[in-house]
Amino acid sequence: MSDTNPLTEAVGDKVAPPAVLVVFGASGDLTSRKLMPAVERLALRRLLPAGFSVVGVARTEMADDDFRERMRVAVEKLGGGGDEAGPVWAAFTGGFRYVAGDYGSPETFDQLKSVLDQLDRERGTSGNRLYYLATPPATFPVIVSGLAEHGLNRPTTDGAFVRIVIEKPYGHDEQSARDLDAEVHAGFAEDQVYRIDHYLGKETVQNVLALRFANTIFEPIWNRRYVDHVQITVAEELGVGHRGSFYEKAGALRDIVQNHVMQVLALTLMEPPATFDADGIRDEKVKALKAVDVMSVDEVAEHVVRAQYTAGWVGGEEVPGYRDAVGVDPHSQTETYMAMRLKVDNWRWAGVPFYVRTGKRLPKRVTEVAMEFHRPPHLAFNERQAIGLAPDALVLRIQPDEGITLRFGAKVPGQEFQVRSVSMDFFYGAAFLEETPEAYERLLLDALVGDQTLFIRSDEVEQAWQIVDPILRAWADETAPLARYEAGGWGPAEADQLLARDGRQWRKP
Repeated sequence: MSDTNPLTEAVGDKVAPPAVLVVFGASGDLTSRKLMPAVERLALRRLLPAGFSVVGVARTEMADDDFRERMRVAVEKLGGGGDEAGPVWAAFTGGFRYVAGDYGSPETFDQLKSVLDQLDRERGTSGNRLYYLATPPATFPVIVSGLAEHGLNRPTTDGAFVRIVIEKPYGHDEQSARDLDAEVHAGFAEDQVYRIDHYLGKETVQNVLALRFANTIFEPIWNRRYVDHVQITVAEELGVGHRGSFYEKAGALRDIVQNHVMQVLALTLMEPPATFDADGIRDEKVKALKAVDVMSVDEVAEHVVRAQYTAGWVGGEEVPGYRDAVGVDPHSQTETYMAMRLKVDNWRWAGVPFYVRTGKRLPKRVTEVAMEFHRPPHLAFNERQAIGLAPDALVLRIQPDEGITLRFGAKVPGQEFQVRSVSMDFFYGAAFLEETPEAYERLLLDALVGDQTLFIRSDEVEQAWQIVDPILRAWADETAPLARYEAGGWGPAEADQLLARDGRQWRKP
């Protein structure tokens, strides 16, 4: 039998240092569904050291062993913790601790400090801390304040680190985001703050950078001279389920557009970074968002459509309307769908419209960026020979079938000369033998090693809110139009008209 500790065998070049992951909201859904499975996969891939520890903090009363068992069950439910993983995971969970208490109570942080000091002594975690706020946004300032008041916001030894990961939503408008920033920065420096958006952990989102800056055939045509327009689609089959009360406060604009869509948009728009590191990439993302034209409140009605789904059919199943969901006001004006036309005021994209749409209860789950190119200035053959010819397009499929599609014209086999569009597809799953890490797995490891590239900087958050804020103000007027669309369709007619006015139409993914 080998005497090698399976927890110390590392594969790959990015390995976490000894540290404690402190999860606030440890009894919640995010911890069970996303964080613990990500921790388990990192442990099994030998990317976490033997002394790595997890401390759960929540109001629910639990002993350490109860917490370990709860996390074991959570991981098994999602397909982890099998026979092969059992010994590794069992050894790893020996470093799990739990602190029960209210986030506003000094006793909670006194107990946390005691547990962290104990782990430093017993498991060699070297004073390194990564705090993860998997809690409702209202608790963020309370937790930050508690950590700062108890001296848990600064390293206790030279060379140690203390970092904090904050989940979305980061504020509910620009002013609240600024206020939250001020509260966070009262306890933590900006280089300690990791604002997480799991979309940035997806391989295909990052591949936007690789596609553009690693291939000479794409970057020269990534501009107004060749691109007619761009469509960004984030579609979901599911409705709000039992999250009606949450969604009533969020809506599609805050839940998806302000964060996920704006991040994908920034990567699509951005210029080549001077350096391929966190500062270089995030500098260019901010510049890209600053180039997006901010609408006035009066312009919103012309360029933005909001809608709400009614009863319909999805996947052969009859589903209720949004207003029939638990926790939803029967007279709700909350949008479950929105579409908008954005323009970008810079040299690369001047005159190129960017169309964005997102919605629930659409025909399929899909997230993609579709770049449609200008038609050829002249076709030497007649229209009858090109009936099936659509404009060339490049489509980046972010989920669920991660990959890239290139659409172009080709001759149809046969005696006559006819041209129609065909597609060339690249699928991640078929092209690479490497196992693709889940988004949270990648982002947790990046936070542990101190790589902020895939996390959102303070000025990015504010710039995204500046684009969204006028829309929120326009919709605050009770007379603002709210279209309706049947569940299972691709949205309201008003969204189709948004493109039809420009002589264009939405793609059917």
